[in-house]
Amino acid sequence: MELSKLHIDGQWFTDEYGRRVILRGVNLGGDCKVPWPDGGTHIPTDFSDHREVSFVGRPFPLDEAHEHLSRLRGWGFNVLRLLTTWEAVEHRGPGEYDEEYLDYYAKICDMAGRYGLFVFVDFHQDVWSRMTGGDGAPCWLFEKIGIDYTKISAADAALVMQMKYDYSDPRPRQEENYPTMNWFTNYRYSVNGIMWTLFFAGRDFAPEMLIDGKNVQDYLQGHYIDSMVQVAKRVKDMPHVLGFDSLNEPGQGWIGSAMDLSDVDYYKGEPEMPGIIWSPVNALAASHGLCLEVPMAKVSLLKGRPVPRGTVTVNRNRVSIWLPGHTDPFQSAGAWELKGDGSFAILRNDFFRTVKGKPVEFEEDCLSPFMGRVADAVRSIRKDWMIFGEKPAEKAFYHPRLSGSMPENFINATHWYDNVILGLKMVSYPVTRDLLRDRWVFGLRNIENMYVHQLGRFREASTAINGGCPTLIGEFGIPYDINGARAYRKWDRGKRNGRIWKKHVQALDLMYNAMDRLFLNSTQWNYTASNRNDLRAGDGWNQEDLSIFSRDQQTDKNDSSSGGRALEGFVRPFARLVQGTPLEMKFDLMSGLFVLVFEADPDIPEPTEIFVPALQYPRGYAIEAQGADIVEDREGQVVFLKARKKERLAVRISRS
Repeated sequence: MELSKLHIDGQWFTDEYGRRVILRGVNLGGDCKVPWPDGGTHIPTDFSDHREVSFVGRPFPLDEAHEHLSRLRGWGFNVLRLLTTWEAVEHRGPGEYDEEYLDYYAKICDMAGRYGLFVFVDFHQDVWSRMTGGDGAPCWLFEKIGIDYTKISAADAALVMQMKYDYSDPRPRQEENYPTMNWFTNYRYSVNGIMWTLFFAGRDFAPEMLIDGKNVQDYLQGHYIDSMVQVAKRVKDMPHVLGFDSLNEPGQGWIGSAMDLSDVDYYKGEPEMPGIIWSPVNALAASHGLCLEVPMAKVSLLKGRPVPRGTVTVNRNRVSIWLPGHTDPFQSAGAWELKGDGSFAILRNDFFRTVKGKPVEFEEDCLSPFMGRVADAVRSIRKDWMIFGEKPAEKAFYHPRLSGSMPENFINATHWYDNVILGLKMVSYPVTRDLLRDRWVFGLRNIENMYVHQLGRFREASTAINGGCPTLIGEFGIPYDINGARAYRKWDRGKRNGRIWKKHVQALDLMYNAMDRLFLNSTQWNYTASNRNDLRAGDGWNQEDLSIFSRDQQTDKNDSSSGGRALEGFVRPFARLVQGTPLEMKFDLMSGLFVLVFEADPDIPEPTEIFVPALQYPRGYAIEAQGADIVEDREGQVVFLKARKKERLAVRISRS
């Protein structure tokens, strides 16, 4: 199947004929964050092999590609957010690229197009790197900065599963060692604060810090972007590759923060994360080996968010993360002072808040120029590529608007999750908490309306970008080990029917209903080929378990859908291509009724295409569409409708 290049027309993607395109897909895959084959966080490591690792085989070996790609296409998806990482490309050392991996990644990209799947390249990261509790950047960068990566965990400079988790303990969940879904708190720990601040604003906050003759910011961004270019060169001749995601969930570091964090009011919902409340000065002092007592935030079920509660002692063993002869550049630049008696003092509380006397705005001053550099670099390889971008995830939920100028052909790829479900791994329907409006919500219809309100703010934010741009929710999804992994226990007892996924289906249905109402493009998080029901492993990364597929659910290898989880929640009808302007789209899971209303344009020469999955219509379906010629491809699960004249056309598909 050959795909043609897509274009942008205001809020819509369009194809070569002018049809409106709705992209619905998945992130591939959750284990691309870690090396093949044994790089998952459920396997102990000290990262000493960081230069020798390989990511060939992520998201799956080439000989498994047909199985997985045909499955995804059969589920109706038409786009992949295909993960890679900076580390995967440049793990060996500066400018040393893994050619075998680059060739492998290009082959996966090419094969996706043959299965009718568009691709956009996601240079993924979470909390900087594997060595700081996430994924993304190569380890050799720490030495360039002057940080001893072997001391990071011991100094409480990051929360790293492989260092905190007791692998000899039979309990899969160890909240006292490695709290569930707490990896993202690393954004506030010292190494993330240091690295992100240098990455985005080293010229302003560490002007004297040079690496190989370049300012640290230029050095870091230069190597990151050069790695993107290596991928770009491999995929430049593939028309189904839409473009590049500039940087997954970028970290802000300490840019815009007071040294003592006095500018943050935690009681109004900041930070949206439990755990240690690190101020920049406390984090920096602890990084030099000081033992400190710092405040904590814990989740309040009553308030539905973290609130300050108590204190904790950090860096009890007084470990410094700095290599001999190195210190943090912000002390050198006059932000704070470490005294000889072991005490410390803030010299400039507004150090990270102002540049040359003016307030610094992260998005306008740092993120927007960076996205421009990414666009210039990849478009030097292919000029018509789209740039997908998002702001820091913890900021986007409350403040969805992207400030600053964005590159041409920009896509708002903001991420969205129901953070109650994600953070607590619990679906509490028909009651939940609206974290945005700080109130309880009762009833499924009201929960769906809450999702529409939250997601609608992202679509509205897109209207202010370049006169209006498409919105593609780059990540959303649910954990499958919700409610104490009850579904897995039922599975182990031999229950194989869809009812074990009732809560999962319910949640996904409401989320997709909301996106249908807003005509949002989306890529669900995620599809992990190596996923297991094992609570230690899940997607192979920090005990996340959001994969819509698992080998442990696969009972019939001759059935391409076998292995899918909660399929009724996301394998659902939708209009992939519309011969005109969509006005309404909705699907009722209980009755099976699908409705599409659009303003038909007969000047567009190609028909509307609707995905009609056999899963939702096991006994067939009936279709009503007055004013259109209808062609059904039941084997391909597609209905084609050709409008005869310019009019408002309504399509209804119901179960037989």
